[in-house]
Amino acid sequence: MSSNGQHGDAALGAYQAVADEWIDNLRRISRLPALWQRAQRVKKGATPSEVVYEQDRLKVLHYPGTGRAKHRTPLVFVFALVNRPYILDLMPDRSVVRQFVDAGFDTYLIDWGAPTHADRHLTLETYVNGYIENVVDYLRERCGVSQVSVLGYCMGGTMSAMYTALHPKKVRNLILLAAGIDFSTRAGLLNLWADEENFDVDAFIDAYGNCPAEFLQGSFMMLKPVANLVDKPIGLFENIDNDDFLDDYFTMETWLNDNIAVPGEVFREFVRKLYQQNQLVRNEMTVGRHIVNLKRITCPVLNLMAERDDLVPCAQSEPFNDLVGSNDRRSIKLSAGHIGMAVGSRAQRELWPKACAWLAERSDRA
Repeated sequence: MSSNGQHGDAALGAYQAVADEWIDNLRRISRLPALWQRAQRVKKGATPSEVVYEQDRLKVLHYPGTGRAKHRTPLVFVFALVNRPYILDLMPDRSVVRQFVDAGFDTYLIDWGAPTHADRHLTLETYVNGYIENVVDYLRERCGVSQVSVLGYCMGGTMSAMYTALHPKKVRNLILLAAGIDFSTRAGLLNLWADEENFDVDAFIDAYGNCPAEFLQGSFMMLKPVANLVDKPIGLFENIDNDDFLDDYFTMETWLNDNIAVPGEVFREFVRKLYQQNQLVRNEMTVGRHIVNLKRITCPVLNLMAERDDLVPCAQSEPFNDLVGSNDRRSIKLSAGHIGMAVGSRAQRELWPKACAWLAERSDRA
Protein backbone atom coordinates (compact mmCIF):
# COMPACT_ATOMS: atom_id res chain seq x y z
CA MET A 1 0.00 0.00 0.00
CA SER A 2 1.32 3.48 -0.83
CA SER A 3 2.11 6.01 1.86
CA ASN A 4 -0.74 8.16 0.53
CA GLY A 5 -3.16 5.28 1.08
CA GLN A 6 -1.90 4.72 4.61
CA HIS A 7 -2.29 8.39 5.45
CA GLY A 8 -5.78 8.37 3.99
CA ASP A 9 -6.85 5.38 6.09
CA ALA A 10 -5.43 7.01 9.23
CA ALA A 11 -7.26 10.26 8.52
CA LEU A 12 -10.49 8.37 7.86
CA GLY A 13 -10.09 6.44 11.11
CA ALA A 14 -9.47 9.63 13.08
CA TYR A 15 -12.47 11.30 11.46
CA GLN A 16 -14.64 8.28 12.27
CA ALA A 17 -13.53 8.35 15.93
CA VAL A 18 -14.38 12.05 16.21
CA ALA A 19 -17.74 11.49 14.53
CA ASP A 20 -18.56 8.59 16.86
CA GLU A 21 -17.68 10.68 19.91
CA TRP A 22 -19.75 13.58 18.57
CA ILE A 23 -22.77 11.35 17.99
CA ASP A 24 -22.34 9.74 21.41
CA ASN A 25 -22.24 13.16 23.07
CA LEU A 26 -25.38 14.23 21.22
CA ARG A 27 -27.11 11.10 22.50
CA ARG A 28 -25.99 11.91 26.05
CA ILE A 29 -27.23 15.48 25.70
CA SER A 30 -30.61 14.19 24.55
CA ARG A 31 -30.92 12.37 27.89
CA LEU A 32 -30.31 15.46 30.01
CA PRO A 33 -33.98 16.58 30.25
CA ALA A 34 -34.96 13.20 31.73
CA LEU A 35 -32.44 13.67 34.55
CA TRP A 36 -34.63 16.33 36.15
CA GLN A 37 -37.49 13.88 36.48
CA ARG A 38 -35.13 11.30 37.94
CA ALA A 39 -33.89 13.78 40.53
CA GLN A 40 -37.45 14.49 41.64
CA ARG A 41 -38.04 10.81 42.42
CA VAL A 42 -35.34 10.59 45.10
CA LYS A 43 -36.71 9.23 48.37
CA LYS A 44 -35.60 10.91 51.59
CA GLY A 45 -35.04 8.26 54.24
CA ALA A 46 -34.81 4.55 53.50
CA THR A 47 -35.84 2.88 56.77
CA PRO A 48 -39.51 2.85 57.89
CA SER A 49 -40.08 5.27 60.75
CA GLU A 50 -42.77 6.96 62.80
CA VAL A 51 -42.90 10.33 64.53
CA VAL A 52 -43.22 9.73 68.28
CA TYR A 53 -42.42 13.16 69.72
CA GLU A 54 -42.70 16.78 68.56
CA GLN A 55 -41.71 20.12 70.03
CA ASP A 56 -41.81 23.34 68.03
CA ARG A 57 -40.14 22.40 64.70
CA LEU A 58 -38.39 19.36 66.16
CA LYS A 59 -39.56 15.81 65.47
CA VAL A 60 -38.23 12.55 66.87
CA LEU A 61 -38.35 9.60 64.48
CA HIS A 62 -38.54 6.06 65.83
CA TYR A 63 -37.36 3.12 63.72
CA PRO A 64 -39.31 0.09 64.96
CA GLY A 65 -37.51 -2.48 62.80
CA THR A 66 -39.00 -5.89 62.02
CA GLY A 67 -38.67 -7.54 65.42
CA ARG A 68 -38.33 -6.90 69.11
CA ALA A 69 -35.27 -4.86 70.13
CA LYS A 70 -32.45 -6.90 71.67
CA HIS A 71 -31.15 -4.00 73.75
CA ARG A 72 -33.15 -2.16 76.38
CA THR A 73 -30.98 0.98 76.33
CA PRO A 74 -32.38 3.24 73.57
CA LEU A 75 -30.12 5.01 71.08
CA VAL A 76 -30.81 8.54 69.85
CA PHE A 77 -29.04 10.21 66.91
CA VAL A 78 -28.30 13.92 67.30
CA PHE A 79 -27.59 15.49 63.93
CA ALA A 80 -26.08 18.85 62.99
CA LEU A 81 -28.20 21.96 62.48
CA VAL A 82 -26.81 22.73 59.02
CA ASN A 83 -28.29 19.87 56.96
CA ARG A 84 -31.16 17.40 56.95
CA PRO A 85 -30.55 14.23 58.98
CA TYR A 86 -31.54 11.68 56.33
CA ILE A 87 -27.88 11.34 55.32
CA LEU A 88 -27.81 8.85 58.20
CA ASP A 89 -30.50 6.82 56.43
CA LEU A 90 -29.73 7.64 52.81
CA MET A 91 -30.28 4.33 51.02
CA PRO A 92 -31.06 0.77 52.15
CA ASP A 93 -27.44 -0.31 51.70
CA ARG A 94 -25.98 3.00 52.93
CA SER A 95 -27.80 3.59 56.18
CA VAL A 96 -26.19 4.07 59.58
CA VAL A 97 -29.66 3.96 61.11
CA ARG A 98 -30.40 0.58 59.57
CA GLN A 99 -27.13 -0.85 60.86
CA PHE A 100 -28.21 -0.16 64.44
CA VAL A 101 -31.83 -1.19 63.87
CA ASP A 102 -30.71 -4.51 62.37
CA ALA A 103 -28.32 -4.98 65.32
CA GLY A 104 -31.32 -4.89 67.65
CA PHE A 105 -31.18 -1.35 69.02
CA ASP A 106 -34.28 0.69 69.86
CA THR A 107 -33.32 3.54 67.56
CA TYR A 108 -34.44 7.18 67.43
CA LEU A 109 -33.35 10.25 65.46
CA ILE A 110 -33.85 13.97 66.07
CA ASP A 111 -35.01 15.92 63.00
CA TRP A 112 -34.55 19.59 63.91
CA GLY A 113 -36.73 20.92 61.12
CA ALA A 114 -36.01 24.15 59.22
CA PRO A 115 -35.80 27.34 61.30
CA THR A 116 -37.45 30.56 60.18
CA HIS A 117 -36.60 34.18 60.92
CA ALA A 118 -38.67 33.86 64.08
CA ASP A 119 -36.13 31.32 65.41
CA ARG A 120 -33.12 33.61 65.06
CA HIS A 121 -32.91 34.17 68.85
CA LEU A 122 -32.59 30.45 69.72
CA THR A 123 -29.33 29.68 71.51
CA LEU A 124 -27.20 26.67 72.40
CA GLU A 125 -29.02 26.71 75.72
CA THR A 126 -32.28 26.19 73.81
CA TYR A 127 -30.90 23.19 71.95
CA VAL A 128 -28.70 21.51 74.57
CA ASN A 129 -30.59 22.11 77.81
CA GLY A 130 -33.94 22.47 76.10
CA TYR A 131 -34.57 20.28 73.07
CA ILE A 132 -31.99 17.53 73.65
CA GLU A 133 -32.80 17.40 77.34
CA ASN A 134 -36.53 17.09 76.61
CA VAL A 135 -35.97 14.33 74.04
CA VAL A 136 -33.75 12.36 76.43
CA ASP A 137 -36.31 12.68 79.22
CA TYR A 138 -39.07 11.58 76.86
CA LEU A 139 -37.09 8.49 75.82
CA ARG A 140 -36.25 7.62 79.42
CA GLU A 141 -39.94 7.67 80.27
CA ARG A 142 -41.05 5.93 77.07
CA CYS A 143 -38.52 3.11 77.41
CA GLY A 144 -38.60 2.83 81.20
CA VAL A 145 -34.87 3.45 81.62
CA SER A 146 -32.73 5.94 83.51
CA GLN A 147 -30.14 6.42 80.75
CA VAL A 148 -29.95 6.56 76.95
CA SER A 149 -27.11 6.18 74.47
CA VAL A 150 -26.35 9.22 72.32
CA LEU A 151 -24.72 9.33 68.87
CA GLY A 152 -23.86 12.83 67.67
CA TYR A 153 -22.68 13.68 64.14
CA CYS A 154 -20.61 16.77 63.29
CA MET A 155 -22.12 19.82 65.04
CA GLY A 156 -24.60 17.42 66.62
CA GLY A 157 -21.64 15.59 68.13
CA THR A 158 -20.30 18.79 69.66
CA MET A 159 -23.72 19.50 71.18
CA SER A 160 -23.96 15.88 72.37
CA ALA A 161 -20.64 16.25 74.19
CA MET A 162 -21.93 19.44 75.84
CA TYR A 163 -25.16 17.73 76.84
CA THR A 164 -23.37 14.70 78.30
CA ALA A 165 -21.05 16.93 80.33
CA LEU A 166 -24.01 18.85 81.72
CA HIS A 167 -26.24 15.79 82.32
CA PRO A 168 -23.82 12.88 82.86
CA LYS A 169 -26.26 10.72 84.81
CA LYS A 170 -28.67 10.51 81.88
CA VAL A 171 -26.22 9.23 79.22
CA ARG A 172 -25.22 5.55 79.21
CA ASN A 173 -22.87 5.70 76.21
CA LEU A 174 -21.61 8.51 73.98
CA ILE A 175 -20.59 8.04 70.35
CA LEU A 176 -19.15 11.02 68.48
CA LEU A 177 -18.93 10.98 64.69
CA ALA A 178 -16.67 13.62 63.12
CA ALA A 179 -17.35 16.03 65.99
CA GLY A 180 -15.44 19.27 66.46
CA ILE A 181 -14.01 19.61 69.98
CA ASP A 182 -10.59 21.32 69.87
CA PHE A 183 -10.69 24.29 67.50
CA SER A 184 -7.09 25.37 68.03
CA THR A 185 -5.95 23.52 64.91
CA ARG A 186 -5.30 25.49 61.75
CA ALA A 187 -5.98 22.43 59.63
CA GLY A 188 -8.89 22.86 57.25
CA LEU A 189 -10.20 25.92 55.45
CA LEU A 190 -13.20 26.35 57.73
CA ASN A 191 -10.91 27.04 60.68
CA LEU A 192 -9.11 29.73 58.67
CA TRP A 193 -12.28 31.28 57.28
CA ALA A 194 -13.88 31.45 60.74
CA ASP A 195 -10.83 33.09 62.32
CA GLU A 196 -11.65 36.35 64.10
CA GLU A 197 -9.36 38.30 61.76
CA ASN A 198 -11.22 36.98 58.72
CA PHE A 199 -14.84 36.79 59.83
CA ASP A 200 -16.93 39.26 61.83
CA VAL A 201 -19.67 36.94 63.05
CA ASP A 202 -21.48 39.73 64.91
CA ALA A 203 -21.83 41.89 61.81
CA PHE A 204 -22.87 38.86 59.79
CA ILE A 205 -25.65 37.69 62.12
CA ASP A 206 -26.78 41.25 62.89
CA ALA A 207 -27.29 41.72 59.16
CA TYR A 208 -28.94 38.39 58.28
CA GLY A 209 -30.68 37.26 61.47
CA ASN A 210 -30.05 33.58 60.72
CA CYS A 211 -27.05 32.10 58.96
CA PRO A 212 -28.47 31.57 55.43
CA ALA A 213 -28.49 28.08 53.94
CA GLU A 214 -26.97 29.50 50.75
CA PHE A 215 -23.98 30.83 52.67
CA LEU A 216 -23.32 27.43 54.22
CA GLN A 217 -23.78 25.54 50.96
CA GLY A 218 -21.47 27.91 49.10
CA SER A 219 -18.82 27.60 51.80
CA PHE A 220 -18.92 23.81 51.72
CA MET A 221 -18.70 23.84 47.93
CA MET A 222 -15.65 26.10 47.98
CA LEU A 223 -13.74 23.64 50.15
CA LYS A 224 -13.21 21.64 46.94
CA PRO A 225 -14.23 23.93 44.08
CA VAL A 226 -12.71 21.94 41.21
CA ALA A 227 -14.16 18.63 42.41
CA ASN A 228 -17.59 20.16 43.01
CA LEU A 229 -17.90 22.50 40.04
CA VAL A 230 -15.88 20.69 37.35
CA ASP A 231 -15.23 17.03 38.10
CA LYS A 232 -18.72 16.28 39.36
CA PRO A 233 -20.64 17.54 36.27
CA ILE A 234 -18.16 15.79 33.98
CA GLY A 235 -18.63 12.56 35.90
CA LEU A 236 -22.40 12.87 35.56
CA PHE A 237 -22.17 13.42 31.80
CA GLU A 238 -19.79 10.49 31.30
CA ASN A 239 -22.01 8.13 33.33
CA ILE A 240 -25.37 9.25 32.02
CA ASP A 241 -26.14 5.68 30.83
CA ASN A 242 -25.20 4.09 34.17
CA ASP A 243 -28.39 3.69 36.20
CA ASP A 244 -26.59 2.68 39.40
CA PHE A 245 -24.35 5.73 39.16
CA LEU A 246 -27.34 8.00 38.56
CA ASP A 247 -29.23 6.60 41.54
CA ASP A 248 -26.26 7.25 43.84
CA TYR A 249 -25.53 10.64 42.28
CA PHE A 250 -29.00 12.12 42.60
CA THR A 251 -29.63 10.69 46.05
CA MET A 252 -26.40 12.23 47.29
CA GLU A 253 -26.87 15.53 45.44
CA THR A 254 -30.41 15.88 46.76
CA TRP A 255 -29.07 15.78 50.30
CA LEU A 256 -26.07 18.02 49.57
CA ASN A 257 -28.39 20.69 48.16
CA ASP A 258 -30.95 20.37 50.96
CA ASN A 259 -29.24 22.80 53.33
CA ILE A 260 -31.16 24.72 55.96
CA ALA A 261 -30.44 27.94 57.83
CA VAL A 262 -28.89 27.91 61.29
CA PRO A 263 -30.53 30.06 63.99
CA GLY A 264 -28.50 33.24 64.26
CA GLU A 265 -27.61 33.18 67.94
CA VAL A 266 -26.59 29.51 67.81
CA PHE A 267 -24.32 30.28 64.86
CA ARG A 268 -22.89 33.32 66.66
CA GLU A 269 -22.11 31.26 69.78
CA PHE A 270 -20.64 28.37 67.82
CA VAL A 271 -18.28 30.58 65.81
CA ARG A 272 -17.25 32.90 68.64
CA LYS A 273 -16.98 30.45 71.56
CA LEU A 274 -15.57 27.50 69.61
CA TYR A 275 -13.89 28.48 66.33
CA GLN A 276 -12.56 31.81 67.60
CA GLN A 277 -12.06 31.29 71.35
CA ASN A 278 -11.81 27.48 71.67
CA GLN A 279 -13.63 27.58 75.00
CA LEU A 280 -14.77 23.95 75.15
CA VAL A 281 -11.34 22.36 75.70
CA ARG A 282 -10.50 25.00 78.31
CA ASN A 283 -13.63 24.27 80.35
CA GLU A 284 -14.69 27.89 79.77
CA MET A 285 -17.65 27.09 77.52
CA THR A 286 -20.99 28.24 78.88
CA VAL A 287 -24.39 26.96 77.82
CA GLY A 288 -26.79 29.41 79.36
CA ARG A 289 -25.48 29.87 82.90
CA HIS A 290 -23.80 26.47 83.03
CA ILE A 291 -20.08 25.84 82.44
CA VAL A 292 -19.34 22.76 80.31
CA ASN A 293 -16.64 20.66 81.98
CA LEU A 294 -15.75 17.71 79.76
CA LYS A 295 -14.22 15.89 82.74
CA ARG A 296 -17.78 15.30 83.94
CA ILE A 297 -18.25 12.85 81.06
CA THR A 298 -17.67 9.49 82.74
CA CYS A 299 -19.69 7.17 80.50
CA PRO A 300 -18.07 4.95 77.83
CA VAL A 301 -16.95 7.04 74.83
CA LEU A 302 -16.44 6.01 71.20
CA ASN A 303 -14.79 8.69 69.06
CA LEU A 304 -15.10 8.12 65.29
CA MET A 305 -12.94 10.21 62.96
CA ALA A 306 -12.43 10.57 59.20
CA GLU A 307 -8.81 10.83 58.05
CA ARG A 308 -9.79 12.80 54.91
CA ASP A 309 -12.34 15.10 56.55
CA ASP A 310 -12.33 18.63 55.07
CA LEU A 311 -14.95 19.94 57.50
CA VAL A 312 -13.80 18.48 60.83
CA PRO A 313 -10.14 17.41 60.63
CA CYS A 314 -9.00 14.61 62.91
CA ALA A 315 -6.94 17.14 64.86
CA GLN A 316 -10.21 18.77 65.89
CA SER A 317 -11.76 15.54 67.20
CA GLU A 318 -8.85 13.48 68.50
CA PRO A 319 -8.15 15.38 71.76
CA PHE A 320 -11.63 14.57 73.09
CA ASN A 321 -10.68 11.24 74.65
CA ASP A 322 -7.99 12.90 76.76
CA LEU A 323 -10.37 15.60 77.98
CA VAL A 324 -13.14 13.41 79.40
CA GLY A 325 -13.27 11.71 82.78
CA SER A 326 -14.21 8.29 81.42
CA ASN A 327 -11.99 5.25 81.87
CA ASP A 328 -13.68 3.50 78.92
CA ARG A 329 -12.52 5.37 75.82
CA ARG A 330 -11.91 4.23 72.28
CA SER A 331 -11.09 5.97 69.01
CA ILE A 332 -11.48 4.65 65.48
CA LYS A 333 -10.12 6.39 62.39
CA LEU A 334 -11.25 5.54 58.88
CA SER A 335 -9.76 6.58 55.56
CA ALA A 336 -12.85 8.49 54.47
CA GLY A 337 -14.26 11.98 54.15
CA HIS A 338 -16.81 13.73 56.33
CA ILE A 339 -19.81 12.30 54.47
CA GLY A 340 -18.10 9.03 53.58
CA MET A 341 -18.08 8.14 57.28
CA ALA A 342 -21.85 7.80 57.03
CA VAL A 343 -22.57 6.61 53.48
CA GLY A 344 -19.30 5.19 52.18
CA SER A 345 -19.22 1.50 51.34
CA ARG A 346 -16.12 0.93 53.47
CA ALA A 347 -17.72 2.65 56.47
CA GLN A 348 -20.83 0.52 56.05
CA ARG A 349 -18.73 -2.63 55.75
CA GLU A 350 -16.09 -2.01 58.43
CA LEU A 351 -16.85 0.92 60.73
CA TRP A 352 -20.49 0.56 61.66
CA PRO A 353 -20.46 -3.16 62.50
CA LYS A 354 -17.65 -2.34 64.96
CA ALA A 355 -19.63 0.56 66.42
CA CYS A 356 -22.71 -1.64 66.80
CA ALA A 357 -20.66 -4.32 68.57
CA TRP A 358 -19.06 -1.73 70.85
CA LEU A 359 -22.45 -0.34 71.85
CA ALA A 360 -24.01 -3.78 72.31
CA GLU A 361 -21.38 -4.67 74.91
CA ARG A 362 -22.31 -1.56 76.90
CA SER A 363 -26.11 -1.65 76.63
CA ASP A 364 -28.64 -3.49 78.79
CA ARG A 365 -30.24 -6.51 77.15
CA ALA A 366 -33.98 -6.42 76.61
